[in-house]
Amino acid sequence: MNVGFFGGSFNPPHVSHVLAVSYVLATQPLDLVLVVPCFDHPLGKELAQFTHRQAMCERAFEHLHHVEVSAIEQEMGETSRTLFTLRALHAAHPDWCLRLIIGADILNETERWFGWSDIVQIAPPLVLGRLGHPHADAPPSVIPQLSSTDVRDRLARGLAVDEVVPRRVIEYARMHRLYGAT
Repeated sequence: MNVGFFGGSFNPPHVSHVLAVSYVLATQPLDLVLVVPCFDHPLGKELAQFTHRQAMCERAFEHLHHVEVSAIEQEMGETSRTLFTLRALHAAHPDWCLRLIIGADILNETERWFGWSDIVQIAPPLVLGRLGHPHADAPPSVIPQLSSTDVRDRLARGLAVDEVVPRRVIEYARMHRLYGAT
């Protein structure tokens, strides 16, 4: 089974995340995409509680077939490291052919990733072009430039995010008063 691994903080998930997964499913021979919110960010980023980010991911991706939001990093209960998560998935599902879904911006920072060369061996990257981050090894960008940091900032300032965040994610953030959303 061909499985894409799409990890991230998802703090909160936004339409570029959803479009990236939709694009990969439409263009690559994948049977499943695992959306994997990180549990404890290795660089110490302040994150909304895991349960909230997982719930928002479930709402963001609920309309896409062949997508599963995974709590594997919470179950592992340690600082999230992509390499460790991929090893755990490979051990649990040796029949899976894993592919790591990343944006082109990651290609410029692989030296910061723990065990990058091992990651590439376990789950060869599927690279998506990202506006503002050209790279010779990346295809042209088809995904809008957007960041969770910008979304959080807009929510905290009371600005609209309706065009860049799935409706059900906004509802959840407001219901739980996340990111200053009201």
